[in-house]
Amino acid sequence: MLPIERRQQIIKWLDKEGSLAISEISIRLQVSEMTVYRDIKPLLEENVISKTSGGISIAHVVNPPSNVCSYCLKELHNRHPIQIITNDSKVEQLCCPHCGLLRYKNIEKDVSQIICRDFLQNSTISAKMAYYLMDTDFNLNCCQPQVLTFESLKHTEQFQRGFGGIILRFDEAIEEIEKRMNGSIGCSCSHERLN
Repeated sequence: MLPIERRQQIIKWLDKEGSLAISEISIRLQVSEMTVYRDIKPLLEENVISKTSGGISIAHVVNPPSNVCSYCLKELHNRHPIQIITNDSKVEQLCCPHCGLLRYKNIEKDVSQIICRDFLQNSTISAKMAYYLMDTDFNLNCCQPQVLTFESLKHTEQFQRGFGGIILRFDEAIEEIEKRMNGSIGCSCSHERLN
């Protein structure tokens, strides 16, 4: 299991159980306690989890303002936001497809809908049906790797011809971002939450 996968599993357990001892995490993951400490270090630094007397627990953000991304906590002023609607009808606002896809992956079983905007036409579309363009020369100064969404393959290919990048479908885009988040390519989203 990769470090990012172990971190995601730890977050899932914490969401379900509230808190866990490092020794218990070590046993469940079948890794050393030192490996667990290395795995949770970024989560502690990003305030995703917090230390408790018995181990670790989720560090909950108490009602973040509605004008911030629920994943990276940046202000929502971007023109290509994503919304996630959960099975219990809660709506999460995310600043961009990068954060939206990562958040979706972390809470996939709880998601009723994931909605984004076509980058060119600004129309609302299902994120699962969208085309994703990564690595373009067009910089929006948002989370990296930057991801743009399009409703039609034709428009995606036209934009790609002008600005470069790679075209991906929903599951492929999630996989590519996770690969980069794992450190094999790198990501500069500085305040990301993995819960």
